[in-house]
Amino acid sequence: RYINLKLFRFPDMNLREWYPKHYKWLMIIPVVILIACLGIIANHYIQTGDFIDRDVTLKGGLTITISTDIKVPDLEDYLSLKFTSSDILVRTLSEFGTDQQTGIIIEASDVKEEAIKAAIQERMQKESAGFLLTKDNYSAEMVGSALGESFYRQMLVAILLAFAFMAVVVLITFRSLIPSFTIVFCAFCDMVFPIAIMNLLGMRLSTAGIAALLMLIGYSVDTDIVITTKALRRQDEGNLIDRMFDGMKTGLTMSLTTIVALTAGYFFSQSFIIKEIFLIIILGLLYDIVVTYLFNTGVLVWWVRRKAGDGNA
Repeated sequence: RYINLKLFRFPDMNLREWYPKHYKWLMIIPVVILIACLGIIANHYIQTGDFIDRDVTLKGGLTITISTDIKVPDLEDYLSLKFTSSDILVRTLSEFGTDQQTGIIIEASDVKEEAIKAAIQERMQKESAGFLLTKDNYSAEMVGSALGESFYRQMLVAILLAFAFMAVVVLITFRSLIPSFTIVFCAFCDMVFPIAIMNLLGMRLSTAGIAALLMLIGYSVDTDIVITTKALRRQDEGNLIDRMFDGMKTGLTMSLTTIVALTAGYFFSQSFIIKEIFLIIILGLLYDIVVTYLFNTGVLVWWVRRKAGDGNA
């Protein structure tokens, strides 16, 4: 009639004693995830010629916004069949907290506005006779392909410069090549992970998404610098492992509070731009927890022990 709880008793495990003995094995986990992400991105590049799908703001095209509560579930399929050479994406807008549709956003490349406007008019009239597209419920924005490509190249240059300047600042701050390189490597990993997930989900990258990747560099460097400072610059505050765990508490608090806040914003926001920014940062921060506290900390433990002449490093 009674359950003997002693049968379910687990041996006490002191992480501060367990981690220094197994940290090298833990470093494998983020590396395996990174290899998988690079494989996903490489496969997408082989199939499409680009490492991620881009929306009209980065490759050029037409964005049409229609204010209507008329639901047309097959509008994207209809337009894709009618304009086979065009890349069509249809999204709906709804009121906050309800399923009530308030509008439709259509993105299309390599198509003339007059032609797709007529096709939309034709299809929506089948759902609601007498529906007309007017200046009151219809707007269109065109981004030229050359301008979109120019935005894309400039954003990539901005990311490369961000990495370069960040690497210089980190190297000057810590004056140790391997720990500094590890911080930059972790920031790179944090950018690769959300890009791979976006490829799996079929999402498209916009200028707002690239801005989110740039912000992610700052979030990543924060946690890595905290843990690196604890390991290399605060040697009078106890032994190495205790300092690392103290830094981990601070870093996890920063990351988890940000993730919770952005997750709430993601689910309550109705803006696709805000959702894209929040999702990229959330994904990057989740992987940052893995790569910072399994890989970066492992490198730091190995590096400090090696400098101290520990043969078991």
